[in-house]
Amino acid sequence: MTGVGVDDPLAWLEELLVAQSSRVFIKALAGRVIRYGELDVESRRMATALRRHGVKAGDRVTVQVEKSPEVIFLYIACLRLGAIFMPLNTAYTDAELAYFVTDAEPRLLFVAPEREAAIVKLCDSLSLIGDQAPTVLSMDTAAGDLMSARAFMPLRGDTVAALVYTSGTTGRSKGAMLTRANLAANSRNLVKAWAFTADDVLLHALPLFHVHGLFIAIDTVLASGSTLFWLPKFELDAVFDALPQSTAMMGVPTFYTRLLGDSRLTREVTSGLRLFISGSAPLRAQTHREFEARTGHQILERYGMTETLVNSSNPYRGARRPGSVGRPLADAEIRIEESTGSIEVKGENVFAGYFRAVEKTHDSFRSDGFFITGDLGYFDSEGYLYIVGRDKDLIITGGFNVYPVEIEEAINALPGVTESAVIGIPHPDFGEGVVAVVVAQAIAPGGSLLTEEAVLDALATGIAKFKLPKRVLFVDDLPRNAMGKVRKQLLRTLHASLFNSGI
Repeated sequence: MTGVGVDDPLAWLEELLVAQSSRVFIKALAGRVIRYGELDVESRRMATALRRHGVKAGDRVTVQVEKSPEVIFLYIACLRLGAIFMPLNTAYTDAELAYFVTDAEPRLLFVAPEREAAIVKLCDSLSLIGDQAPTVLSMDTAAGDLMSARAFMPLRGDTVAALVYTSGTTGRSKGAMLTRANLAANSRNLVKAWAFTADDVLLHALPLFHVHGLFIAIDTVLASGSTLFWLPKFELDAVFDALPQSTAMMGVPTFYTRLLGDSRLTREVTSGLRLFISGSAPLRAQTHREFEARTGHQILERYGMTETLVNSSNPYRGARRPGSVGRPLADAEIRIEESTGSIEVKGENVFAGYFRAVEKTHDSFRSDGFFITGDLGYFDSEGYLYIVGRDKDLIITGGFNVYPVEIEEAINALPGVTESAVIGIPHPDFGEGVVAVVVAQAIAPGGSLLTEEAVLDALATGIAKFKLPKRVLFVDDLPRNAMGKVRKQLLRTLHASLFNSGI
C-alpha cells in the first residue's frame, strides 16, 4: 500500500543520500572512491533500468554476480521502487539456480555477462507457475541506463524488501521474507549497540549475497553515514593493508582464525581500530582469547540468522564473554522455556515468513508470535546467552548454511555408494567442516574401489563449493538406534578430533 500518510521506516535513507552527498561511502585499496551522492545517482539510474524492464513493487529482482558496488546500487534501486531484492550465492550451480528461479519466479535475473546466454536457455527451459521466464541481464546493462529523478516510493513497514534463501533443517531451501521494518530496526539497533558514527570506516571483506555482508554491514554503515573500506574478498595481504585505514571490522570466525595464523597480526597493526565483530557461525572461546592476547582487542560476538538478522550481541561497553553471544538487542525478545532448550525470538527484527510456504511459516512460529530458531541454548545469571547446538542437523561452515540431506542425496546417487551420513565436525578455520561418512560397496561398478577423490570429483559438478565435504570417510556400517535412525551425534563424537591438527 502506498500513498499520502504512509509511514515508511526507510524514509531516512532518502534524506541521508541527499544530506550526506559529499561524504565518502566507499573507498578501496585500488583508489576508487564513491560518495553518497554517487550512490544516490547510480541507484536512481538502476531504478530507471528496472522500470524499463517492467519491474513493479512486489516483483523479485534476483542477482547472482560477484561482489561489486553496483550490487549495492541495485539493492537501493529496489528499495526505491518497492521491488524485492533477492541475492544468490555466486557458488550456486546452474541446477541450484534453476530451483531458486522456479520457486521465486523473479522478474529480472542479473548474472555475469559471460553467463548470460547460458542462463537465458536455462530459464527458458523451466516450467514456471506464471509461464514466464525472467529477463536475464548483466549488471552493465542496467548501469548504462539514464538517470531518473524518481524518489523513493513511500511504502509501509510490512512491505517485503528482500527475499533471502536459507537452508532450513527440513526440506528444500526457503525464501525468508525480510520487510522494510525489519531492515530499519536492524540498522537502528546495531548503530546504537555498536556505537557507529559518521567517523567510522568499516573494513568490508564479506560477500554481498548473505545477510551479514549486506544488511548487517552495509545497512549499519548507511544508517550511521559512515564509510566502507571495500575489499572484493577476504585476502590476508589486502586485509593487513586495510586495517590501519579502518576503525571497525565485521567478519566470520574463519576471518579471525586466518588472521591469527599470520605473524603480521599485532597490537600495532590493529591499534587504530575500535571494534572487531564476529557472527554467522560460533566463535570458539579459544579464538576469542588468542585474539585478545595478540592484539589487545576482545572480539564482539553476536547472534543472528537470515530470518531474524541480529538477535543479541555482547556489549560494546562492558564484559564480552568468550563463548557467549551476549544479551538480546533492544527490540528483540528471546526466551528459552527450560534451563537449556529451544531459543525463540520475537521482535521487529523477525521476518514476515517463508515465501509461498504457508505451512512451513506456520510451523516455525508459536501461537504468540515467537519464532523457533532451531538453536538450543541457555542464559547465565547475568542474562548472557550461550548457544550449545541445534535441534536439527544444520551445518554452518565458514558462515554459510549446509543442509546435510542435500549432500547425502547426491552421494547416495553415486555408483558404488550404499548409503551416507553428512555431519558437521568442529574445524579450526571454518567453525564446522562438512564430513561425509560413506558406506560403499566393496568393489564399485567397473571393478575399482570407491575413493575419497572420486566422490569429491563427482559432487563438484552439481554442488556449490562451500557445501563440498572437506573429508569423505568410509565405514562398514552407519550406527543406528532401535528405530533404525542413524545416530549422527555418535558420528560427531567419534570424529570430533578429525580436524584438530589443522589444515
